[in-house]
Amino acid sequence: MAKRVIKVGKIMRGEEKTYKKFRIYNAVMGFFHLAQGVAMLWLSNAFALPITTQYLNFNKATSSLFQQPQTLWSLRIGPAVASFLFISALAHFLTSTILYKWYVEKLKQHINIIRWVEYSFSSSIMIVIISMLVGVYDLSSLILLFAVNAGMILFGWMMEKHNQTTVKTNWTSYIFGCIMGIVPWIVIALYLVGSAQLTSNAVPTFVYWIFGTLFVFFNIFAINQLLQYLKVGKWKNYLYGEAAYILLSLVAKSLLAWQVFFGTLRPM
Repeated sequence: MAKRVIKVGKIMRGEEKTYKKFRIYNAVMGFFHLAQGVAMLWLSNAFALPITTQYLNFNKATSSLFQQPQTLWSLRIGPAVASFLFISALAHFLTSTILYKWYVEKLKQHINIIRWVEYSFSSSIMIVIISMLVGVYDLSSLILLFAVNAGMILFGWMMEKHNQTTVKTNWTSYIFGCIMGIVPWIVIALYLVGSAQLTSNAVPTFVYWIFGTLFVFFNIFAINQLLQYLKVGKWKNYLYGEAAYILLSLVAKSLLAWQVFFGTLRPM
C-alpha cells in the first residue's frame, strides 16, 4: 500500500513538472509573438487595401436598380498583421500567469478553451488578410469569411467539450468543422483562379506562396486533433498534441506575417 502511495505521489509530481514546463513554454511563445507584432508595426510601410461595399441604388432615368461601388476605408495591412500576433501573445501571457491554474485544470480534462477563443479571432483575421490579398474587398464577404472560419474553430472547441462525456469518440463536431473550414479556402482559390484567367500578372507570386503554405498549416491543425483522438503514437498523451498546437500556431502566424511583410510591407 505504501509503495502504491509513493508511486502515485511520483506520478503527480511528474505531472506538475510537466504543467510548469507548459507555463514556461507559453510565456516564451508569448514573447515570440509580441516581438514579431512590434516588429510589424515598427518596420512596415503604409500599404493598405480598400474595404468596399456594392449596395443597391436606384437609377431614376432608367427606372432600374444597380450596384453602387463605394470604398468605406482603407485597411493598413501592417497593423492588421500585428493584431493577430498581439492576440496570440496576450493569450499565451494570460495562460502563463493569471489563467494558469484554470488552464491546467482544463488540460487535465483534455480541453483548452483559451486556445479556441484565441484561434477564433487570430486565425479569422489571418483568413481576412489572405482574402484581401487576392482581391476580396467587399465588407459583407469579409465578415462572412471571418465568421465561417471562427465557426470552424468553435467546432474544434465543441469536439473537445463533447468528447469529455462520450465513451467512444464522436466525430460530428470534427466533420462539421472541416466542412466549414474549407469554405474560405474555396473562395480564395476562386479569386486566384479568376485573376489568373484575366491576366497572368494579376496576383503577385508571394500570394500564391501564402495560399499554399497557410493552407497546409491550417490543415495540419486539423490533423493534430485527428491524431489526438485516434491516439496515434505520442498523441496518446493529450499534452503532446497541446505542445504541437502551440508550435504550429507560432509557425503559421510567423509564416503569414513575414511573407506579407516581404511581399508588400517592407520599406522601399
